[in-house]
Amino acid sequence: MNHHRIIRMVVAFGIGILLALYSYQRISDPEPAMQRAKEEAVVKSAREILRSNIPSETEIEIADPLAPNRVAGKVYIYPSDTGWDVSGHYRRNGSDRWHPFLMSLNAQVELISLSVGDDDEATRIAADNNPKLSVSP
Repeated sequence: MNHHRIIRMVVAFGIGILLALYSYQRISDPEPAMQRAKEEAVVKSAREILRSNIPSETEIEIADPLAPNRVAGKVYIYPSDTGWDVSGHYRRNGSDRWHPFLMSLNAQVELISLSVGDDDEATRIAADNNPKLSVSP
């Protein structure tokens, strides 16, 4: 009977040590924090690019990876071969519906392309004047 009790204590102690070592390695690894900071900077730049390319008389509300909104839909940021792809949604005011967007950025966080699902006339006119902006209803 004592033999099983000793083995249980040794196994429990061993598992505890392994979990402590794993936790320490995860906490002390700077890579995830650096990746998160890089992604945050990309999303903040993407917000400014979106605001500068979407004509609106008022400030647009944006749902993106830093400020997700379940009602608007899913949002993503992911690295691509050319740099980054950021997706999200925006609306001009509370009564406007959410419009999806997909933005491709290069490694220097400059706009490659911006595709929006919007039926606003001013946005369609802006797309006619900007080859990097495409609009679909």
